[in-house]
Amino acid sequence: MHIPALHVLLVLLLTFSLTCPHPAQADIKYFPVPALGVGKNDGRDFGLIVPTLISGPDGDLKYLLAPMVVYNSFVGTRGTLNLFRYEPGGRELRGIASWSEKIERKFLLSYVDPGFGNGRYSIGASVTHFKNATLRFFGLGPSTAKHDQTNYTASETRANWKFGVYANEVTQIAISQRLRYMQPIQQGVTELPFTGDAFPNVPGVGGATILGQRVSFHYDTRDNLVTPTDGTAVTAYAELNYNVQNHADPLYSRYGLEVKKLFASESKRAILVVRGDLQATLGTDVPFYELSSLGGQNNLRGFGVDRYLDKQLLALSVEERIHVLRARFAGVPADFEVAPFLDTGQVFSSYKNVSFKDYRITPGIGFRGIVRPNVVARFDIGQSREGIVGFAGLDFPY
Repeated sequence: MHIPALHVLLVLLLTFSLTCPHPAQADIKYFPVPALGVGKNDGRDFGLIVPTLISGPDGDLKYLLAPMVVYNSFVGTRGTLNLFRYEPGGRELRGIASWSEKIERKFLLSYVDPGFGNGRYSIGASVTHFKNATLRFFGLGPSTAKHDQTNYTASETRANWKFGVYANEVTQIAISQRLRYMQPIQQGVTELPFTGDAFPNVPGVGGATILGQRVSFHYDTRDNLVTPTDGTAVTAYAELNYNVQNHADPLYSRYGLEVKKLFASESKRAILVVRGDLQATLGTDVPFYELSSLGGQNNLRGFGVDRYLDKQLLALSVEERIHVLRARFAGVPADFEVAPFLDTGQVFSSYKNVSFKDYRITPGIGFRGIVRPNVVARFDIGQSREGIVGFAGLDFPY
């Protein structure tokens, strides 16, 4: 193993060992499960994951350790270590280290505390480095064709921090800053044409170094940040970005508004969730991977990640989360849900160009396992005119 990867793994293991409760005080459950998947962009996966659930004396889940070994049809054997530490008040420490036989790497360390300073502030910070060899680019705009699909490898490093002040229990004003360093895109791992050859003049192909500052407004009446069953969440933001590597037009701005509303039945066995998203980017020569995106595990789930890219975005999603079973899973109480959904949306270069014919609609169904209040495991299957796509994740899509 390459030395930097070994260092990250050691840091994650040391963090876990220093914070893990004494074995005599902890209830430890582990179980092997198969890791199988077929992604629109990511190829075929098969392997093994061994989640380890560590509960405190009160029975609440405190830690999740999930080592995984998977063979992928594109990048070969991949080893991954996931570490999650959960604390009261929504505090979470997360670490991920992943190393693939071909090209791909991922290292992440993040911490969030939504109730810092006796609930007066919210803080968060993260550092990520990854190489993704299966990314796709079809061109810009809402009507790009499937046969224009290209592949590239992104190698980038990100760092960000966020500090929020609560005006009251449900309203927060926050400032944040991010640094994103993207190397010039490299040859991908598939047999598709290389993006750099097919689209040599698209902004961002030669890399970017972006420093961004954001001011955001949050209104949130949901009963839980991770596994909510009722309430409303509204986020609005304005962001100014500076691309150090673009000396001609380095500045561009971004604005967004997202509204999420949960309608729960009296028993909360059925929860209707509606999410609307509006985004706008102003400026020239904006790197293509900084534009608004449709497709992937969080919107328009019938298409692969970043299927549609452009400066503006308008999207609407509706999902019905239906409780089907409560059981003890590896000794921990868990809820299981099915979630039929419908995602719609389009991207465009200007709001003058909005057209109903460019809207994409993807129906689908999701399957969820929930260990409240901290953990969500999901698998969503979406369908579009380009086929069927499956996405797995450790959170709700919205």
